[in-house]
Parts: sequence; structure tokens; C-alpha cells
Amino acid sequence: MITTKEKILMTALRLFAKDGYEAVSVSTIAGELGITKGALYKHYKNKRDIFESIVQRMSEIDTERSQHYEVPKEKYEDAPMNYEKVLIENIKNFTAAQFRFWTEDDFASNFRKMLTLEQYRNTEMAELYSDCITLGPVTYMEDIFREMILKGMLKKADPKQLAIEFYAPMYLLINISDTSTDKEKLLDLLNVHIQKFIQNNIMEG
Repeated sequence: MITTKEKILMTALRLFAKDGYEAVSVSTIAGELGITKGALYKHYKNKRDIFESIVQRMSEIDTERSQHYEVPKEKYEDAPMNYEKVLIENIKNFTAAQFRFWTEDDFASNFRKMLTLEQYRNTEMAELYSDCITLGPVTYMEDIFREMILKGMLKKADPKQLAIEFYAPMYLLINISDTSTDKEKLLDLLNVHIQKFIQNNIMEG
């Protein structure tokens, strides 16, 4: 059964995604839930505490998913050895899972929408948007592809360019999903892209 603390977190994130973090007050969150501000403060110190709990939840989910699909959960500089072990199949499965997560999971979808709304008026949100949705994933894939090239798994190429070519269609399809009623079709398009990318860049033999 969902707890009051969890209801507060999910309701706040939904409101942040709809109206923006800055526009939503603790009173608004409490009112949406039909509870008093005092009752809310029993679970969270303030709106900032709710926000930090949301970011922490996202970090925990990312770690669990990375471990499940056997891809690095840390940045390259923190654990370079983990980037040497990644297989093409891991990337293929992880990327499809990431697409489903960002487009089908309410928590992830609302988190992305919140960052999208706030990135132009809040420096911290802009950094989070970059880390989670744009530059972060590109840098992550660049580090993986560089190691794959060094190991002879991929053809020699600029790993940053490969990362952009690989990730850009996914970023586009995630954004298209916001107004699409057929997310499975979008996932099919992504899978075709991934397969063609592998065919074009993998070392044969």
C-alpha cells in the first residue's frame, strides 16, 4: 500500500511537471492531497526536501537499472575498468529499457518534463537536464564507444561523433512520445536504428 510520504512525493513531482517547480508551493501540494501543511511537514521539511528526495530516487533507479543490464553506473573517471567490460548486447538492451523508462514510467516522465520546463529559468535544473537527458548520456556513450574501439569491437571512428549519432534518434523519439499514442511503434523505430548502428560500426570477424 502506498504511504503518505510516497503520495506526497509523486503528487509534488506531477505538479512540478505540470506547472514547474518554482510555481508550486507546499500549500499547493498539501491542497492537492487534501492534507494540511503540518501533515506534509511530518514527512518532508520543505519543498526543497521533496525535490532532493525526487533526485535521490532517480539516482537510485538509474543505479538499479545499470546493474540489471550490466552497464556502468558510475562516470568513467570513477570506474574506468567497468567501461572495458561492456558488450554490444548490453548497450542494445539497456537503450531499449531506457526508452521505455523515460516514456512509460510516470516518475521518469514527470521528472523529465519538470526539468524541461525549468531548464531555462533555473541553473540547477539546467545542469540536471544536461546530466540526465542531453550531454550526460552522450558523454556516457562516448566513453563506452571509445573503449569498444580500443578493444577492436567497433570500427575506428570519433567516439563523440558515434555517441551523438547513436543517441540523437533516441532523444528525438522520447520527445515525440509525449504526443504519440503508439509508443511501441516508436520503440520499433529505435530498435531498427540501434540495429543499423551496430551493423554499420561493429568489427566483423
